[in-house]
This record gives sequence, C-alpha cells and structure tokens, in this order.
Amino acid sequence: MVYSRTKVPVSDADLATMVRRGFGAHTAITECAELPDGCYNAAYRLRLDSGARLVLKVAPPPRFELLTHEVDLMRTEVHFYERAAAAGVPVPAVAYADLTRTAFERDYVFLELLTTTDLRQARGQMSTVDAAAVDHELGAAVARLHTVTGDAYGYPLRDSATWRPSWREAFGSMVDDILADATRLGTELPEPPDAIARRLERHADALDAVRRPALVHFDLWDGNVFARPTGHGWRLSGLIDGERAMYADPYAEFVSLALFRDPQELPELLDGYASVTGEPVEFTEEVRTRLALYTCYLYLVMVTEGPTREYEPSFYEPMRKQSLDLLANQLAGL
Repeated sequence: MVYSRTKVPVSDADLATMVRRGFGAHTAITECAELPDGCYNAAYRLRLDSGARLVLKVAPPPRFELLTHEVDLMRTEVHFYERAAAAGVPVPAVAYADLTRTAFERDYVFLELLTTTDLRQARGQMSTVDAAAVDHELGAAVARLHTVTGDAYGYPLRDSATWRPSWREAFGSMVDDILADATRLGTELPEPPDAIARRLERHADALDAVRRPALVHFDLWDGNVFARPTGHGWRLSGLIDGERAMYADPYAEFVSLALFRDPQELPELLDGYASVTGEPVEFTEEVRTRLALYTCYLYLVMVTEGPTREYEPSFYEPMRKQSLDLLANQLAGL
C-alpha cells in the first residue's frame, strides 16, 4: 500500500451514502476493498447487490494544499474518459460521478472495473510476441485519443491560468505554475527556478509548430495501461487514470509512454500509432527539443509533489533523487 496524505479514507457510512446517491436508495455494498496502488485519490473496489463491480475514486478534500494544476483533477478525469470513449479508445465507463460537493465535500466517481492486469505486472507474463502486439494496440489507441481536439491548450480546469489560445502560452503557464509550487514547497532543484524558466524559455520557439490542441493523457506509464490474456494471446484492455490529461502537443504523450527511455526504443508502439495516422512518427531535431521541454516539466512535477503527499521516505526518496538527476541532465542538454 502506497501511503499518500491525499488518499484520505472514506467511512463505511459515507461509502453507503455515495452508492445510494449514485445507484438508488435501496442499493447496498456486498464487497469492498481498498485498492493499494495510486498516489493521489482514495480508491475502492466494490461489488453491489445488483452484481455490478465498480471502482470508486474519491478526491482529496478541497482544503488540502496541492500543486497548482491539481485543482479539480477528478473533473478532468471524467472529461477524459467521456471524450476518449467517444473516439474509440478503450477506457473504463463512467457509471456515476458527483462533482457537486453537496452531499459530500469531495468529488467522487464510480468507474467500470477492469478485471485485467496492468502492464507493469503483465509484461513479466507475456511472450515477446504478445508484448509487441499489446504495444502496437497501445500505439493505435493513443493515436485515436489524439484525434480529440480541444477549444484551447492546457489543463481543462475551471479558472486555469494555463488555458490559452496557443501551446506556447499554455506550456509557459504550466512551467510558471510548477516552478512557483517548487518555490512555495521548498523543492530541491538543480538550478534556481528563475534560471530553469529562462533555460526553457530559450527553446520556446519550437512550440510554435504545434497547431492543434490534441487530448493527451500525459501519464501513460505501464501502471496506467491494462491488458488481458485471451485465447489468442494478450490484448490491450484499457487506459486508466486520465486525471492529468491536457490539450497539448501530441508528442508530449511519448514522455510518459517511454518513461526514462527514448521513444525510439518502442518501435511496435510507434508502428501502431502510424497505423492510425497513416504517417510515420518522426523525431526531428525540433521534435526532440519539444520532448526535452516536456520531459523537464514532468520531472519538475515528480520532484515537487512530495511535500503535498508526505510519502514514506523509503518510497519517495529513491524516485525523487533519480528524477532530480534526470532533470539536471535534461536541463544541461538544453
């Protein structure tokens, strides 16, 4: 079980109230288990007396000190699932969401339970052929996701300063927000925040090539991708945890898809992506510059979020130090 301050447990009485509000006054819970993974929301696996099997996710209380971009993340997650599903992307169905904070002070959502295995665990059970097939399917699903277009760029949050008419403006605001968070939380960084901002801004011209705000998950590491065994090998079954989604440069997706790696190390995934777009994924010098900017942003988030979570040092410190070193290397290369 990963401890995080933001994963505030829900009482049995509140669980029952949420279920009755979503599925009727006489609906009861027959099975309930807290899910151990995840570092942000409290999450439970439920079975109702109707036989429905669901996942309940409950956001942190709104009074909690969080990163600036983490306001209303559950609204973003529901928005992501609805738009992704409409584009033919495999995601869990939203069974019921309450974002009103009237009966309960925290946002919550009931999702279809994917009775499958995340890729972090499944890869150890797959043959090389199966792994290649799943990666191809994942690339195709991501390409379909990127056909979804937003009205602007940035995080689709209420009153978000990042919601801008150009990707360059939106990304600049995202960087400003995370550096302000780092300053507020006393984050250790490889360089002073203003020096990092200047270094990233020097390469902002590369962002002007982005002409369409595509829906980007931005957290598609193997733990958020699910696959299932079938009679014909393993197959992709769903993408989860869309709360970090944004409207952005589609290439930003490859930062988490190839976490700690070079995207060109994923040929099957890139082939799957190209099978939908009809064009090969090209990593030109300009694209490489953009990827470096997005990688710096992701590492800034990873090294800054710790104080808001109060993770156990044994869990967070190795990841923080690794991310800090990687951030330093990325910045040095810009």
